[in-house]
Amino acid sequence: MAQEEAQKSADVVVVSAEKPMTDDKEVTVPAPVPEKEVTPPAASDEKVAEEAEAEKAAPVKEEETVVAEKVVVLTPEELEKKALEEFKELVREALNKREFTAPPPPPVKEEKAEEKKPAEESKEEDKTDEKKEEEKQEEAVKTEEKPSEPAAAPAETKAEEKEAVPVTTEKATGGEEDGTKTVEAIEESIVSVTPQESAAAPEETTVVAEAEPVEPEEVSIYGVPLLQDERSDVILLKFLRARDFKVKEALTMLKNTVQWRKENKIDELIEAEAGEEASEFEKMVFAHGVDKEGHVVIYSSYGEFQNKELFSDKEKLNKFLNWRIQLQEKCVRALDFSSADAKSSFVFVSDFRNAPGLGKRALWQFIRRAVKQFEDNYPEFATRELFINVPWWYIPYYKTFGSIITSPKTRSKMVLAGPSKSADTIFKYISPEQVPVKYGGLSKDIPLTNGDTVTEAIVKPAAKYTIELPASEACTLSWELRVLGADVSYGAQFEPTTEGSYVVIVSKNRKIGLTDEPVITDSFKVGEPGKIVITIDNQTSKKKKVLYRFKTQPKSDI
Repeated sequence: MAQEEAQKSADVVVVSAEKPMTDDKEVTVPAPVPEKEVTPPAASDEKVAEEAEAEKAAPVKEEETVVAEKVVVLTPEELEKKALEEFKELVREALNKREFTAPPPPPVKEEKAEEKKPAEESKEEDKTDEKKEEEKQEEAVKTEEKPSEPAAAPAETKAEEKEAVPVTTEKATGGEEDGTKTVEAIEESIVSVTPQESAAAPEETTVVAEAEPVEPEEVSIYGVPLLQDERSDVILLKFLRARDFKVKEALTMLKNTVQWRKENKIDELIEAEAGEEASEFEKMVFAHGVDKEGHVVIYSSYGEFQNKELFSDKEKLNKFLNWRIQLQEKCVRALDFSSADAKSSFVFVSDFRNAPGLGKRALWQFIRRAVKQFEDNYPEFATRELFINVPWWYIPYYKTFGSIITSPKTRSKMVLAGPSKSADTIFKYISPEQVPVKYGGLSKDIPLTNGDTVTEAIVKPAAKYTIELPASEACTLSWELRVLGADVSYGAQFEPTTEGSYVVIVSKNRKIGLTDEPVITDSFKVGEPGKIVITIDNQTSKKKKVLYRFKTQPKSDI
């Protein structure tokens, strides 16, 4: 019984011992259990930390991309402004250094050349000193190799010498006097070289320091002082555009232009009197009117180069070139550079009617060289180039050998038109009332002012077209009319508004040929209200363009 009770009590103890291990969490949780509980939170903490870092990093990247987009997406105005500020800073530095005057190079190079000789001599002296030091070191080593005591064994002395040699090169461990002397000698040789080499540098700097300070130079271009007012900003932008806003290249171009103007004495040339040939030159190149946007138009007739009296030799060609530069400079100085919105460029119309053929190679080379001068020294002054009456031979020449205009930016503004399309091409950019009669327009000295608006009309093939000009009171009615291509019939009459009044024939019907006066000018004194009726009869198979304008002058003003 006692044994059974003892066994039961043991079973109870075992059970009671097992229950606490499962029920009592505070006491019975062994070490392995916390390991399982601790490790997952650590992993989760790492993930949470990584996610937090990712979330923190994400907005930073977005901000960086936003900043990058802001830098890339700049408006052309902002890019121009930034490039202009950099360009102005470079121009200011060049003015302070007087780089535009291109002075002769100072004799610094000669002094440097003379200074090289002592430097080379010093190097040779250094080499001899080094050799002497090496000889001293060798002698010192030899003295160390000699045994201090004759009784020492040769094998032992050699071993000691091998150990003693590296020791003598270190100043902290060297105990022998000869070793310390060699170290000091080496140090002295090293120190003696550096002062000689560094002594050459101050000599070179002293030459530069001796240069006296100079005052900034004043440079004007096209009559505008650089960096003096806002007008120079417009001019500097032209050089920047010509070099695709590459600031350093634009500065080089500006310096070359200033130098070219000084060499050719442009400021004096503009004040010079025109020669005897000026009246003939003016027929070839002249400024007349403006285009639809307000740019001044300059016309050039290449057919005039056939005039042997004017262009028979190089001397006469150079006279023409000087006169042409003088005209260009006068036209440029008349432009408005007050703001970027002002019309500070030209429209060039080049007429190739009766131009010299390809056989006159020397003449075309001269033309090409002259045009190149204008491209280099008057950059971005052409807003458009119209080539009219272009012959058949010029188009393949243009495609194969290139134009007389070499600048890619200027060539992109060119428009070529054959004889049949020349007038339409001009009227696309210039109003007919602004175009001279010589080039298909109506601009000439007549009672009508050049500012009167011109009306354009199309006459269909084998058809008639009528134009009515009203007159509400007694006045003088004047008009001018032009049919491009001519070969039509023209007639005009006055038809009164009052019943019972008679029709008055102003101009009988007559044929207008190609050789007739290109512009018809007429007028009629109106005594009562009515209208002028003009009839254009086109019996050809081609359509015709009609240009006309009119003006009324009250009777009281007559």
